[in-house]
Amino acid sequence: MNQGSSILQTAEFNPKIKKYLLFYGALILALTIVGIVLIPIWLLIAPRFIDKYFDRLQCQLTTRSLSFQKGIIFHVERTIPLDKIQDLTFREGPLLKAFGLSIFKIETAGNTGQGGSDMTLIGIINAAEFRKKVFDQRDKVTDHSGSKESQESTIKILTEIRDSIARIEQKM
Repeated sequence: MNQGSSILQTAEFNPKIKKYLLFYGALILALTIVGIVLIPIWLLIAPRFIDKYFDRLQCQLTTRSLSFQKGIIFHVERTIPLDKIQDLTFREGPLLKAFGLSIFKIETAGNTGQGGSDMTLIGIINAAEFRKKVFDQRDKVTDHSGSKESQESTIKILTEIRDSIARIEQKM
């Protein structure tokens, strides 16, 4: 986390993610001939890894950024500045709906060419409320009109720059 930024909200994740991941893995294995044999092994081993994955899931909204961590073998930590966030979307498929979950996708400026999102998280509790808070904070960060105090500060800095340029021109 950057200096000068504080945590506004930490996202909580629905424990149903564990059942969803277990079922989803078994479904993928069932769709392949070789995988059908591996389903019992998956059902024995996967719960430990899924628990660790769930324990590592974190998403925090700070005054300046949105940061997240996830993964076991491939651990991902990412911090996205709020002013770079373009869109926050939800995605639900039939399987996700059956478990009462949704996928929360965050897309940033400059990422459209990759065809993906910068962050994809499954099962945030009260995701709509979390999304609203992210947008509200993003608007505060990117608000160019600012308060009267911030406008006065900007005018003062611009005046100092103008005066510095005038002094430089006089010396030339």
